[in-house]
Amino acid sequence: MKAGKAIGAGLVLAIALTAGGCTSIRENRGYMADQSLTNAVQSGIDNQRSVEGTLGRPTFTSQYGSPTWYYVSSITGRKPFARPKIIEHSILAIRFDAAGNVISADRSGVDQVAYLSPEGDSTPTLGRERGFFEDLFGNIGQVGAGGGPGGPGGPGV
Repeated sequence: MKAGKAIGAGLVLAIALTAGGCTSIRENRGYMADQSLTNAVQSGIDNQRSVEGTLGRPTFTSQYGSPTWYYVSSITGRKPFARPKIIEHSILAIRFDAAGNVISADRSGVDQVAYLSPEGDSTPTLGRERGFFEDLFGNIGQVGAGGGPGGPGGPGV
């Protein structure tokens, strides 16, 4: 009788572990957005110091144009052994004037995400295609030709 209970308990444990492996995995990536804090940033009132005190350091800042701080957060979900998919995505872009005062705080979401798909195993480039033998023997006769040292018209003539 004890062997039957042990087999039953083992079976229940195996089913529980198998069912747990099929659930999706949620991951937070980037800035952990708090809606009440992000709504607290107001144009005309806040400056760079107060925004950093409220929200912390930005995910990244603009390199060109008007100073802009970006706070990027994503929540992804994936099944085991599969690629993650974006469930939620938000970007808070805070623009500053030259004095460091907030001009605007713009929000965008997953509608602004661009999905890129690579083309096969090679990267297309501009220029001509060279074959194997042209790569192998293409420089024969090219070294020393022209007006370089040792070539015709060079300093040795």
